[in-house]
This record gives sequence, structure tokens and C-alpha cells, in this order.
Amino acid sequence: MPKRFIPRPTIMGEFKNYFMITIGLMFYAFAWNFFMAPFKFVTGGITGIGAIVQYTTGIPMQYTYFAINVVLIIIAIWQLGLKFCIKTIYAIIILTLFLEFSQNIFEVYPNAYEILGPDKQLEACIVGSIFTGMGIAFCFINNGSTGGVDIIAAIVNKYKDVSFGRAMLYVDTCIITSSLFIIPTENIVLSIQKVFYGYITLVIVNVSLDYVVNSNRQTVQFFIFSSKYNEIAYYITRHLKRGVTLLDSVGYYSGKEGKVVTTLARANQSNQLFSAIKQIDPNALISQTKAMAIYGNGFDKIKAKAKAIKFEENVAENIKKDN
Repeated sequence: MPKRFIPRPTIMGEFKNYFMITIGLMFYAFAWNFFMAPFKFVTGGITGIGAIVQYTTGIPMQYTYFAINVVLIIIAIWQLGLKFCIKTIYAIIILTLFLEFSQNIFEVYPNAYEILGPDKQLEACIVGSIFTGMGIAFCFINNGSTGGVDIIAAIVNKYKDVSFGRAMLYVDTCIITSSLFIIPTENIVLSIQKVFYGYITLVIVNVSLDYVVNSNRQTVQFFIFSSKYNEIAYYITRHLKRGVTLLDSVGYYSGKEGKVVTTLARANQSNQLFSAIKQIDPNALISQTKAMAIYGNGFDKIKAKAKAIKFEENVAENIKKDN
């Protein structure tokens, strides 16, 4: 039996992935050193651990971040494969450099603490968290990672039907809570406030992360009524690379028999399909609905654990009796 041909990613496709990962890391580093660090917020992940170390010992966060990731990347190579880890190693190195660079810049130029004022902690927390979540999402969408807890989240998401945000939530909660007992502050009230801001950061980062990642994976279902169903079905299978099912139909008023084209596709393919249908048959009737989730060939993998199903004896005979 001949092996199936799997097309390799194009050079431009890979360049786009690395470019978008770099943009995401820029968002992350900017959000941290402009919004988070000046107010001494503690986020989740390895950066949160690095922040605790920085606030207590003065060691820059990026050094702790890099050292811990060296250990975690070994686990990532074992579980996620070399391809995923190449981009992760790239992201870890680039983010370390961006954190160092942006930290030096905002030590010289004004940051959010100086621009917004010390009483604008909530505003800085919200905006910084949104930028942080977007930065992580850009890395995930383009098959990369910012390292740290992201690696653990990616491993969990590989085997379980758990979103990236939820997978990161559990570990991040422990890291933020631990800052209550580690970071020295003037009084216990201020310590509790910092933890609360950490929880706000955690929620907003994960909501932003899931929103951006899931918006890229949204799926839709089409029902297309057209006399040129053959041309439309051919376009969908050859150009959109999606499966097509033809359903028999009969017009109630006209009594005319025909076919209904039904297909499942990604939401970002909708405009391409609409444009094609408009050229093939401008009079076509199209119904588009959102699908909460689609699992199977060409879409997301089913990650639920398969369990053995016990059937009764003489199943075929019992089915006949029921019918």
C-alpha cells in the first residue's frame, strides 16, 4: 500500500509563523515591563515565579525564566516532538531578550506607574493582562509556545479536551497565591491586594487567550440550495479541501427535485466560499450556522478516553424486534 503524501509547510508559511510568534512575544514583554512590573503584580506561569524571585532578591525575572525553561524544554521535546520545541526554544530565547531589552527601556523612559499614577493599578492590570493574553495566543496559534506553564498546558491539551486557558489556570492559581507569603510588603492588607490583582490578571489573561485561540478555530455548517450543486461541490472539495454531502430535496410548491450541498468548514473560510458561490450561482440560497465544536477528520481530534462498550447478545435480532 503506497504511503500517503503529506505536504510540507512552505517557506512563507513558516516565516509567517515565526513572525507572528515574534509579534506575540513583543506584546508579552511590553505588557510585563510597562504594566505589570512597575506595580509589582504577580502573574501566573514561570514569569510569575521569576517575578517573585525578582521582588524578593532583585534577580531579574528573565534569568529565572530562562533557567527553569531549560529543564521544561527537555520534557517538551519528549512529549510534543522536535518541531513544536524548535519554535518553543526560539520563543524562550527571544522572549528573554525582549524582557531584558524592554526592562532597560522602561527604566529610562516613563512606564505605566509614572504615566497613569500609583492609584491606577486596576487599569494597568486590565490592559496589561489583555496584551499578555494576546501575546501568548499568537504563539499558540502559530504552533509555538512561550515556554514554562505553556508547555504543560500544550501537553495537557494534546491528550485531554481541555482548553489552553483552563489547563494553565490550576498551576497559575498556586503561583499567585504563594506570593502572599513570599513578597515582602509594608502590611498584610497590601499583600492581599497584590494577590487579588494577581487573580484579576489570571482571569483576564486566560479569557483573552481562549478568545483569540478559539476564534481562530471556529467552525460553521453550510446548507447550499442551488441548481449548480455539482460546480459548488467541486469547488469546495478541490479548493477548500472540505468534504461535501449531497442531500436529496423536493420543492414543496414547484415539486422540482434537486440537491442540497452541505459542508463543514472553518469560519475563516466563509468569505472565500461566499465569493465562489456568488460567481457560480448568484441566485443560490445559503444557510450558514455556527457549530459549537466539530471533531473528526480534518478538524479537531477527539481527546476523550475511549472506553469499551458492552453489547447485548443477539444485537441484530433485538434491533429488528425494536423496529
